[in-house]
Amino acid sequence: MAFCPQCGVEIKDNAAFCGGCGRPTSMPAASGFASAQASAVPTSTPMADNVAGMLAYVTIIPAIIFLVVQPYSKNKFVRFHAFQSIFCGIAWFVLWTVMSIVLTPILGFWVAHSFMSLISLAAFALWLFLLFKAYQGQMFKVPVVGDLAEKQANSL
Repeated sequence: MAFCPQCGVEIKDNAAFCGGCGRPTSMPAASGFASAQASAVPTSTPMADNVAGMLAYVTIIPAIIFLVVQPYSKNKFVRFHAFQSIFCGIAWFVLWTVMSIVLTPILGFWVAHSFMSLISLAAFALWLFLLFKAYQGQMFKVPVVGDLAEKQANSL
């Protein structure tokens, strides 16, 4: 069995189209040695755009790498997710620092850190949501940060 190069769904060796996404499999309909050679031919990019967009959210390092390395640095989808990841990371760092400095003296250590833990849980949920949306091939924009990321991605 082979896998679709676009969506990763398992397809039959002689299938011309993927049953999951409907795209051509780029494999000939013949079976045997020719189809085995066709499945070994690399695509133009090392990984699909949706996977690269998802990996941009893992940490700031892959996001920066995708902004520098060809062909991802020319791809608006990958650039958008890389910039949104970087900007969300910066916004989170600033928010966490300000909350630590301002809330702890006002509310006390335990109340402030309980509140900050709830916000951290919401940020984790947002991170998982962004990973999921990028893997689906969607460009979900986080308010404010998403607009900045879109502007930077289109400034190519």
